[in-house]
Amino acid sequence: MRANHRRIVIAGTGSGAGKTTVTIGLMAALKKKGYVVQGFKCGPDYIDPTYHTAVTGRVSRNLDSWMLPHDTVREIFARGSEGADIAVIEGVMGMYDGKEPTSDRGSTAEISLLTASPVLLVVNCQSMARSAAAIVKGFQMLNPQVKIVGVIANKAGSEGHFQIIKAAVEQECGVPVVGYLRREDGLEIPERHLGLVPSVERGELQPLFDRLAERVAESVDVDRVWELAQAEPFSAERKLFAPVPAVPKEKRVKIAVARDAAFHFYYPENLELLEANGAELLFFSPLAGEPVPQEADGLYIGGGFPEEFAAELSRSRTVLESIRRAVRDGLPTLAECGGFMYLTDAIVTTDGHTYPMAGIIPGAVTMQKRLAALGYREVRGTAENFLIGPDELVHGHEFHYSTFAPEHTMPYAYQTKGLRGTKPEGYARGNLVAGYTHLHFASNPALPKRWVERCREVKARG
Repeated sequence: MRANHRRIVIAGTGSGAGKTTVTIGLMAALKKKGYVVQGFKCGPDYIDPTYHTAVTGRVSRNLDSWMLPHDTVREIFARGSEGADIAVIEGVMGMYDGKEPTSDRGSTAEISLLTASPVLLVVNCQSMARSAAAIVKGFQMLNPQVKIVGVIANKAGSEGHFQIIKAAVEQECGVPVVGYLRREDGLEIPERHLGLVPSVERGELQPLFDRLAERVAESVDVDRVWELAQAEPFSAERKLFAPVPAVPKEKRVKIAVARDAAFHFYYPENLELLEANGAELLFFSPLAGEPVPQEADGLYIGGGFPEEFAAELSRSRTVLESIRRAVRDGLPTLAECGGFMYLTDAIVTTDGHTYPMAGIIPGAVTMQKRLAALGYREVRGTAENFLIGPDELVHGHEFHYSTFAPEHTMPYAYQTKGLRGTKPEGYARGNLVAGYTHLHFASNPALPKRWVERCREVKARG
């Protein structure tokens, strides 16, 4: 399996350097030139891939060298690039920021090396001139194996300011400065907030995406970026998605997947691995009043923003009853983050309103204005967890603004390990596994296989 020859990593000198703005503008500009563009995002983030997908029309994928084995990262990249003219990989944080301060592990730099991709470095040039060259030179020297092929000057004060940056960087660093964006353009992507992804899905940010494409086309040499994206042929072995014998019809199962503006955080590979193991996915929208399909043999409720739609979800009694019935009837169920919140007794919003939810997990969720948890997690199951055993390891992450207060002691789903130590997390009982942690199935392919097998067992019992 060979990856696309043209590929480019959009890296930044730090968070806020302008990676997402440049990435989306460049993707849109390339698409307007008639190219088929495939987006990728370094790290576990769900929001930036949502932007990429909206702009390119192709499902963006995460490349995470901490959560996933390196061979799996390469396979996901090669597989996702099939049929595209160019792959654009958006970095995370600063280019060398990752799991630890003493290595490139989990960083954008590591992803660039794993995918043999050239790098376009975005530098926030506000209030500097020749010093921009020192910054670029430092990034070149920290790991000379990383192939920085060009620079974009972000937040330049004027065309003249850009020319100063360009002269300094090109003389001292030997790489072209292929363009710039001005400070006064006002084209930054809005600050992340809880209603942002639904607004993307409603098309409300499309005018911004169009303006970004126009602005990048005006002040960035898109044709030069296309040239710089030329890379050596790259291949990866099919392991995770190696061809498997077709599953006989009588052994196939159907897993209902909640997917709408309230529940939409799913790694594409999670869904594809379920399908590869013999599951047919039945998508339904709780927000639209659609109950769990009657023919479902399993249930998956992913993350999202149920708190943004708490009133609507609470009013959909038919849907809530179908969720309760599915869990009560023993359908093997996984609920992650927003899905976990949906299964509790209630969601209390930041304005103090309480909205009853499914009432399956005893306790209430309270929203906060500050992040309650953020970071990678090493996840081990518990004795009650039918998907992950106590001796098994899955990688995932947490990102949420709410806290959960259980009514009483309950059976936990996981033991999760992060920077602040190990803690019990989630809820597991019977065929239900739920918690805040987003799991990446590709970190332990036995998980989706076991889920499908449990669905078959329940289906066979009738």
